[in-house]
Formats: sequence, structure tokens, C-alpha cells
Amino acid sequence: MPLRNKIDLNSDVGESFGIYKLGLDEEMIPLISSANIACGFHAGDPAVMKRTISLAKENNVGAGAHPGFPDLIGFGRRNMHATLEEIKDYVTYQVGALQAFASSQEIRLQHVKPHGALYNMAVQNVDVWDAVAEALAVLDRNLILLALAGPNRRKLEVIATRHSIRIAFEFFADRAYNQDGSLVSRREAGAVLHNSEEVAERVVKMVTEGVVLAKDDSELRLEADTICVHGDNPEAVGLVKNIRESLIGSGIEIVPMGTFL
Repeated sequence: MPLRNKIDLNSDVGESFGIYKLGLDEEMIPLISSANIACGFHAGDPAVMKRTISLAKENNVGAGAHPGFPDLIGFGRRNMHATLEEIKDYVTYQVGALQAFASSQEIRLQHVKPHGALYNMAVQNVDVWDAVAEALAVLDRNLILLALAGPNRRKLEVIATRHSIRIAFEFFADRAYNQDGSLVSRREAGAVLHNSEEVAERVVKMVTEGVVLAKDDSELRLEADTICVHGDNPEAVGLVKNIRESLIGSGIEIVPMGTFL
């Protein structure tokens, strides 16, 4: 029997802005169950936010906000020395903007996933997760916070309980892991995985057995609610298709996280 029979499949989308086209949203969104939509700070713009909400709605995909640092040039992947109060303001501003576009199309946001450096800083410092959770609790306690599966799971569950919100623990399909459950830095060779068949096998093993091979080939125990596949490379569509086929073939249903959390 599988460890679980339902899983969410998410991807970062809505990253185009102005005249610049990033990602493969039209191809990716029909293949996933939850969409993390950029909110204008690290990527995206108002027109793209509106269009991406529409794509999610058309495909019955859970729409979520993907707030990051105000660092368009660095794509939100550079650390900023922001206070926790500033982080709450950044999250409130961005999620609130996307909520408005969602409301205008008569849907509600399902989740919030911090982007890039903000996400990585939260993994290193749970006070950042707490600040984000506090902002969500004020905006809408039905919003689900996405956080990295593995490190700090118990502390995150305490934070979720304190703020009366839900947390979805996330596994990265196309990223290598260290033995402690953290992601291998993008600066290191092999940090991003490209072989779609190997990635699909890895995802199925994690979902059905709760086991992932770390970079040093040791076994890492992980349990996740949602699987992330990055949508900003030409291999992404093939990768997601293989993952979908492998999961469905293993008896796993792919559905938005809000339907089972």
C-alpha cells in the first residue's frame, strides 16, 4: 500500500513581466494541481497576475501567492537584511494584491509559498516562517503555508497551531538534497536534476515509501503533501508529464492541496 493516495503537484508560474516572457505557463498549468503565482516583487506584473489567475481557474488548479523580496534584478534569490516586520509587510502587500485579482475572478487563494531567498532564509531561521504565518493569519486563516519538508517540521507545526493556519510540507522533485533534509545549494554541481525518468522514480519513492536518496546516497526520511517542479526551464513540461504518469500509474491521485489538508 502507498504511504498516501493523494498528493499535490505545484509549480512557480506567472513570472513574466512587461515585455519579458519567462516560463511555460500555458503548458505547465494544465499539468499541475496548484500554482504559485509571482506577485510583482521578484517577477510578474499586474497583467500577468490577472492572466495567471485566469489560467489557474480555467484548469481547476489551486491558485496561490508566491511572494518574494523586492529584488527584480536578482529574481528574488539574493538575501536581504530585512526585519521580521518588513517581511510581514512584504508578504501582506503581495498576497493582498493577488487576493484582489482572485476576488475579481470570483475565486479565493488557496495557499502562499515564499519565493527564493525568502524561502531559504525561513528554512535557516524559523522566526521568518513565524512572521509569514502571522501575516497569513491576518489576511485569511484559510490560506495554507507551504514549507520545506524535513527540517524544523515540529517547530513549523507549533507555529501553524499558534496562528490557526494549515501548513503543507513540500518536496522538490528536481532538486538534490543534503543528508539533513536541506536543499543542495544551486552553486554546487548537481543541485538541479534534469533526468525526467530518474526524477519521476524519485518522486514516486518519496510518496509511496517516504524515502529520498540524499546527495551522499544516504537514505533520508521525508513525508510531504506537495511536490514542486520548477517551470522555468525547457525540460519542465516533459518532467511534469513523467511525474504525473508515474504517480497515477502507482495509484496516487493528483489533487489541489486544499482538498485534503
